[in-house]
Amino acid sequence: MTRRQKILAWAFSMLSSWAVAEQAFDLSRLEAMALEGNRSLLAVRDQVGAARAAVDTASAFPNPELEYMGGTVRPRGVGGPTGDSRSVTLTQPLDLPWRRSARIGAAEAGLDSASAGGRSFEAALIAQLRSRYFDLLRRQAELRNTREDVALVESVRSRIEKRVETGDAPRFELIKADAELLNAQKAAQAASVRVEQARSGLRQMVGAALPADFAVSGSLRDARELPPLESVRQGVASSSPDLARARAETVRAERQLELERSLRWPNLALKAGMDQDPDVRDSRFGVVVSIPLWDRRRGPVGEAAAQLSRARNDLAAQEFAIDQMLEVAYQQYEIAQAQVTALESGIVRQAEAALKVAEAAYRFGERGFLEVIDAQRVFRAARAELITARYELATAWVEVERLRALPAGKTP
Repeated sequence: MTRRQKILAWAFSMLSSWAVAEQAFDLSRLEAMALEGNRSLLAVRDQVGAARAAVDTASAFPNPELEYMGGTVRPRGVGGPTGDSRSVTLTQPLDLPWRRSARIGAAEAGLDSASAGGRSFEAALIAQLRSRYFDLLRRQAELRNTREDVALVESVRSRIEKRVETGDAPRFELIKADAELLNAQKAAQAASVRVEQARSGLRQMVGAALPADFAVSGSLRDARELPPLESVRQGVASSSPDLARARAETVRAERQLELERSLRWPNLALKAGMDQDPDVRDSRFGVVVSIPLWDRRRGPVGEAAAQLSRARNDLAAQEFAIDQMLEVAYQQYEIAQAQVTALESGIVRQAEAALKVAEAAYRFGERGFLEVIDAQRVFRAARAELITARYELATAWVEVERLRALPAGKTP
């Protein structure tokens, strides 16, 4: 390999590694990766598979019982027959239709409950991922602002240093500028640590498929507009997985109560038998009936009735709680939206304009350094409030989408 080829190969490898290191992931791709590789979600899906197998178990018919016995016949007196004796008995328990339908209905309701629980867990997982995604964007925005603050304070400090050297400003202004610079650098370091913490939290939600040196694409403005509250409330009432699970639990409790009541009836089984000895062959056919004399199943029936009452109360409580959570989330969304509008349209711009005026006045000697510092603090505070308001707007949108439980990547 020539020197030129080695240089080209080295450059290609560096570009490839740089491209991998700078690979950016948007929100939809992160959601797809989490749904595909999150172990907790896979465990919940396995639970749904177990509930589906429980339906097959409930649908199974009872197996017949075959009894065979053999022996030898020996007479006690003289002249009696001798030989082998055999006994065969076949018993087939009957699966009564009303009992079978209640048992299968309870298992199917359990499957519906497990499926709804899986959708609820998936919605909660996506909501947590979105929250950490927006938290990372928030921390990155804070880091960019703190670095801009450091650059701004450094430029002001350099001008103050020149004025102090020429005797146009007292030395205590340089000391204050150094203190402000240290505070700005400290804030930038803290913001950098918070960014790394947010990155770790997001990678924990997605899984090991997300590289350690990943980057995210997007901004805090990615939160979409929400439809009117009433339309969302109607949609949540029919599509919420939490409500679907509560309704399925109520149906399962109803079927379980039916099953326990049906078990009060006698069990039936068909029985056929044949006995054979050296002289006689005896065939029999009959019915086996269990008599519920001592156990009237008061305990299981009472327990099932109490569970049904609990399920109905849980359903009513869940409906009320979801409606309240949805209303609170909408209120938070509207408040955050109003704050973002106010900050973007006036407060931040005015604070930035005031800072520019203070800096210009300081350069011309019309104002002191303390007024510049105050203007910088006001501008930094307004900018930080804007980032916080955008983050709160995004988190309110995430909470509404969690309650709506729309599939990932299909949010309108």
